[in-house]
Amino acid sequence: MAQLTLYLASNNPHKAAELQSLARADGLPFILRPALDLGGMPDVAEDTGTFAGNARKKARALRSTAPEGAGVLADDSGLCVDALGGAPGVDSAYFAGRPGNSKANLELLVDRMRGIPPEGRTAHFVCVLHLIEPGGGESSFEGRCDGRLLDQPSGSQGFGYDPVFVPEGQSASFADLGPETKNRHSARSLAWRKLARHFAGHREVGSSSP
Repeated sequence: MAQLTLYLASNNPHKAAELQSLARADGLPFILRPALDLGGMPDVAEDTGTFAGNARKKARALRSTAPEGAGVLADDSGLCVDALGGAPGVDSAYFAGRPGNSKANLELLVDRMRGIPPEGRTAHFVCVLHLIEPGGGESSFEGRCDGRLLDQPSGSQGFGYDPVFVPEGQSASFADLGPETKNRHSARSLAWRKLARHFAGHREVGSSSP
């Protein structure tokens, strides 16, 4: 099967690496390339109020700069904390203000959750992947991972909020569990599996037709 290049509508190298590892694990002939390879992401106002809407806007913004025969994949994801009324949610990347700073975001979350007992520390990750295929067809895929928050960060193998998030059924944070376990349970991996089934069920992988 021919390889299909997908440009990821993000400047975050961690996301590109994570999605590429998922593609390899599924045996999909995708080459995931960051937006930096096209000169970086265009400025996009992530103002739709939903993960799906923001992912769609980012994908369409990058689409105009992608070369012919390539597709575009956008990811919008975030952590929704029940005790904070669903925050940081769609603002997860900018929880502590703009420009986004992962360390500051994590520190603010730990501070906001200080003193909240274990039963009140439930949270979930949401990820929406929006795909624009070379032929112009568009599809969205959503994944959700439920879990709880630690009092303090633990582990060094993750990024973002991974050091405080313990997925349901596990006893350690994503940052402690490592990428192999995360790629089985994360919201991004669950969304990816839906995308993989889409390719397996509706088209030959690597085709450039819609």
